[in-house]
Amino acid sequence: MTDQTARHRWPMTVAGTTFLLGAVAAAAVGPGVAAPAAFQPATTKAVAAPSMSHDPQILQLPQPNQFVRTVKNRYLPWIPGTRWFYVGGAHGEERITVKVLHRTKRIQGITATVVRDIVREDGETTEDTFDWYAQDRDGNVWYLGENTKEYENGVVVSTKGSWEAGVNGAYAGIVMPDEPHEGMSYVQEYLEGEAEDQGKVLELSTRVSVPFGSFRNVRMTLDTTTLEPRVAELKFYAAGVGTIRELDLNPEQGSTDLIRMAKP
Repeated sequence: MTDQTARHRWPMTVAGTTFLLGAVAAAAVGPGVAAPAAFQPATTKAVAAPSMSHDPQILQLPQPNQFVRTVKNRYLPWIPGTRWFYVGGAHGEERITVKVLHRTKRIQGITATVVRDIVREDGETTEDTFDWYAQDRDGNVWYLGENTKEYENGVVVSTKGSWEAGVNGAYAGIVMPDEPHEGMSYVQEYLEGEAEDQGKVLELSTRVSVPFGSFRNVRMTLDTTTLEPRVAELKFYAAGVGTIRELDLNPEQGSTDLIRMAKP
């Protein structure tokens, strides 16, 4: 740890748990890159996790005719045929492939884009998830659900966290606002007891370096869930690329970094 990093340590409170963000700032932005404004001493005020309301009225989904066919938000461009390759885990043991499929799923009258996310360790699949997204006419990207399976020795051991908007009391949420502002909070998904995630915008123009490259004007969000109050994650999004880094604030979990992107 350099002296500069040591000077930039201060607490952030997430659901009653305190983290020293300065200790992870260097890892968040990459070597040789200045810490983003959100990590500067001028912003030492603790950031509280956004509250999750159990009132589903905050998750009103626009009518189907208010959605467009393709998700083209600059910070979450789910274009069919695009693939992203990541390395993750505490020791870089995970290989993660994300691909936008050439197929759709009809959810509450909306044509959703299907994105497949596969996690492998030592060549074995440990998680296989199909996520469903749609973009409204204003440019907001909605999350309409997921079908997820966890594996051990090739056998499905859990589907916990799976949900679909409109089924069993589940409601869609927003994963990428079109015009966010710093401090903005938003519900990402809601199925009581299964999927209760929320996000908060911390920064809109930071700089981040990952194996795939160095980026400016990166959006940084804080993701939390009421189901696991001690879990928090920073996510970084680059224009024209999408997610480039995910940083778990539990040091044992490490980070997930983009190493390659393949466009159709």
